Amino acid sequence: MAHIDDTGTQKANLNYIQSAMDAPMLEKEHEFDLARRWRDDQDEKALHELVEAYARLVIAMASKFRNYGLPMGDLIQEGNIGLMQAANRFDPERDVRFSTYATWWIRAAMQDYILRNWSIVRTGTTAAQKSLFFNLRRLRAKIESKKEREGLSPDDKTKIAKKLKVKVKDVDAMEGRLSGIDQSLNATIGEDGSDDWQSLLSDDGPNPEDVVIGMKDAQTRSQWLNDALGDLSDRERMIIRERHLGDEVVTLEELGKELGVSKERVRQLEARAMDKLKSSLSSHGNGVTDFI
Repeated sequence: MAHIDDTGTQKANLNYIQSAMDAPMLEKEHEFDLARRWRDDQDEKALHELVEAYARLVIAMASKFRNYGLPMGDLIQEGNIGLMQAANRFDPERDVRFSTYATWWIRAAMQDYILRNWSIVRTGTTAAQKSLFFNLRRLRAKIESKKEREGLSPDDKTKIAKKLKVKVKDVDAMEGRLSGIDQSLNATIGEDGSDDWQSLLSDDGPNPEDVVIGMKDAQTRSQWLNDALGDLSDRERMIIRERHLGDEVVTLEELGKELGVSKERVRQLEARAMDKLKSSLSSHGNGVTDFI
């Protein structure tokens, strides 16, 4: 869904854009001098002049992303954050113009903002998904213009996936996301509007009765296991707890050293204790021994 600025905001945006475009360009040496003054002396006047001179980069980048349905003013503000980050990290000693360095930071700031706000559903997190999100429209339009038809064929999707180094299924999923819009679960459906989308969604989870039964069964089985452990000797109980009921399994050799017996003897004691547990638990019905 597109976000439209009100009249007052649009006027303020136009004034800012005009001011940014009227700012004088900087000569290379003066630009580097401003960067050094900010880096070495934290000269805020130097920072202000540097940022003001290159605000036009933010305007240009925001124009490229205006078709994502987000307010132009917000894009500009996010781009300005990227511009400030660039100013803080810029090293004039590398002999690279600030405009070249700042462009990456401005674009990254705007892209992150778009991914966070374009949809209420998280769109992409990895670098590959971000590349797919911002390039799929362009590649799709290029393909469709050549073939004079809408829609991507399986071969088209394969080519796009290969070019952007993603899976074909990711191209399918992203195409679906870009083609659709967010819709409220409370949106009414039907001729009389008596139903909404959420009333038709199925819940695959267990119902409350199953949850309660499961909890009761778990409590019962836990009690049976505790009772069965009570029938073991102290040494057997220790072996079972260390080998089967702890977060980390203790080796037979480690238990042998602790108990002062051989590894083989520990294995024999473990096998005997397991037989006792199974025999005790089997009295409660079939299948009860599956959880030990």
